[in-house]
This record gives sequence, structure tokens and C-alpha cells, in this order.
Amino acid sequence: MSQPGSSKIDALTFDTPPNRLTLLRILAVPAVVGLLAFPGFHNHVAAAVIFSLAAITDFFDGWLARASNTVTIYGKLLDPLADKFIVVGTLIMLQHMDRVHPFVVIVLICRELGITSLRALASAEGVIIAAGSGGKWKAALQMVGIPFLILHETLWDVVPCYWIGTSLLYLSVFLSLTSAFTYASGFFRELRAKRGRG
Repeated sequence: MSQPGSSKIDALTFDTPPNRLTLLRILAVPAVVGLLAFPGFHNHVAAAVIFSLAAITDFFDGWLARASNTVTIYGKLLDPLADKFIVVGTLIMLQHMDRVHPFVVIVLICRELGITSLRALASAEGVIIAAGSGGKWKAALQMVGIPFLILHETLWDVVPCYWIGTSLLYLSVFLSLTSAFTYASGFFRELRAKRGRG
């Protein structure tokens, strides 16, 4: 006898609790960007809080989808896009505010575009590459570091927000590049092996 809520829904269903959380994360993008467009510490605190709440939904939507058997095609599409939207959108604003070096933003954007293209190519070639831990740590460091960069100031004379945020962001750049190299190496290794078997 099946338990309530244990049945798997149609993968093409859009209106599910995990997808709603993902949509909230997407809606947080204009809110964060809009608040950063206006000067004032209170606006930046609000932007940091909204960004942090959006980052928390990144964990819960995936967990909830798996726990409730509500993994959908829309969720698989929107979840990674929502992450990129809020991270890239916020970083562009922070660069405009001279809180992030342009080189960092360019590297991170190029990395995401490169990995997205490589995943599309892997899918077209029928090559499956397991996601490594480097990419997950990269995302976690960005989600934690960016709110500190938004706040920027030293809080209570003891919390150096800018230093913490910058350190975490540069560490995420390192992990971005190493995880991208690992993914690309794995793709071409699997592709050669597959064609060798063929």
C-alpha cells in the first residue's frame, strides 16, 4: 500500500513546492539588484538578507523534490538557471559598485558558459559525467561570500565583511577553474572511451 505523498508525479508538472521555491529564488534577483542600485546601508542589509534566503532555497528545493518524489523537467531546467541568475546578477552589481574586480566576474561568467556548453555537448554525445564536489563547494562559497560583499563594512568593529567576502569569492574562483578542468577532462576521457568501444 502506497503512503500518502509517495507517488511520483508527472515529470512535466510545473506547479510543485520545489518549483515554487526555485521561482522565489528567480524573483529574488530583481529584488537584490534593485536594492543594490540605491545607496544606503539599510538597503544593502535587505539585499544581503534576501540573497541569503534565496541561497537557502537552493538547498531545500532539491532536497524537497527528491524527498517528495516531485522531481520535474522544469525543476531540472530552472534550478541551475536560478543559481546562475542570482549569482551573476549580484556580482555584476557588486562590480559596478567597485566591490568585486572585473576579472573575477569575467572568469566566473566564462566558466559557467563553458560548462553549460560542455554539458549540452555531453548530452548530445550521450556521455554521462558525474558531478564532482568542487562545483558544489564553489557554489556554496559564492552563496556565503556574496552577502558579506553586499554588506561590505566592518560590523560591530569585529566582522570584516569585505575581507571575508573577498576571500571566499577568490577561493570559489579557484574551485571554479579546477572543477571546470576536472569536468572537461572527464568528458573527453569518457568520449574517447565511448568511441573506442564503438
